[in-house]
Amino acid sequence: MVVEATSGVAQQCPAGDAQYDARVRFAISIPQFYADGEFDPAAFRAYLTRVEQLGFDSAWTQEQTLGSKPQLGPIETMTYAAACTERLRLGCVVFVSTLHSPVHLAKSISSLDQISRGRIEVGFGTGGKQRPFAAFGIGPERYVARFYEGIEVMTRLWRDSRVGYSGEFWQLTDAAMEPKPFQKPNPPLWFGGSGRSALRRAVMTPGLFSGFFGAGQVPTARFAEQVRTVRQALAESGRPTNGFTIAKRVYIAVDGDGQRARDRINAELAALYTKRSPEIEAAAIAGTPMDCVRALREVVAAGAELILFTPLFEPAEHAERLASQVMPELEVGFGKDSP
Repeated sequence: MVVEATSGVAQQCPAGDAQYDARVRFAISIPQFYADGEFDPAAFRAYLTRVEQLGFDSAWTQEQTLGSKPQLGPIETMTYAAACTERLRLGCVVFVSTLHSPVHLAKSISSLDQISRGRIEVGFGTGGKQRPFAAFGIGPERYVARFYEGIEVMTRLWRDSRVGYSGEFWQLTDAAMEPKPFQKPNPPLWFGGSGRSALRRAVMTPGLFSGFFGAGQVPTARFAEQVRTVRQALAESGRPTNGFTIAKRVYIAVDGDGQRARDRINAELAALYTKRSPEIEAAAIAGTPMDCVRALREVVAAGAELILFTPLFEPAEHAERLASQVMPELEVGFGKDSP
């Protein structure tokens, strides 16, 4: 299961760095945006080493197989990151698992969990009906049913010694997959979705997801609505809320010049999403350190127990700014001595 975000026990960071309360955990994105020949192994390793030193809880990738913006694949990036780190948990939000073979994806995740000695977390999402299904050799029909069946296939392969499965999309006969994941019965599974019915179904399907991850393009007010839906579904299903974690990806730009921060992140978002979107730009947080702190407090108030900072430029510089100028301020009001 995901480590509790409301334990009230402060995380101890390396000497000389800040101490943060475990009730709000902080994560950061793993750099993936590299054009042909741009990847610098030494800089990548130095970034992750420093992220560990700064006390971030985890570091995360995202998946975009087709697109004009150069982006490394999540499994490959996480594998390299596992070799560069010792403590940091590593994840992906989200795999659009409807476009994957669940058997291949289960094997990749299980292998990576073994290689990292149990530091992997994975998020899954349907991707919606607008994904280019034909490019992956499948049709868009019943993609939600395909999504849930694929996750059932993966969890069965991770948990059972032998799997017999007769589904609409996949069939297995006395199938075995070894080794199992290092974490038992499997790595923590997060759900990434937006619609009310999708959120309710994910939460109320027993034995699958241990957390909800809000998307970066979703504004805080809408995220708050999603959290209310999740918590209502938890209550209706009888699941304890303290065993289900709420997280939010936040696209962020921190700069002493607030307008420069906003202009730069808007340009990066337009490149990432191939067009400008007022809603996505409004969801991103940009400005001076205190501008960002005020906006992030709203994210926490909306229900986020884990915040995934996702800077879209100058990742190493942003890790330092976030750890020294933003995270300590967010601790105020959430410390273990708070009422």
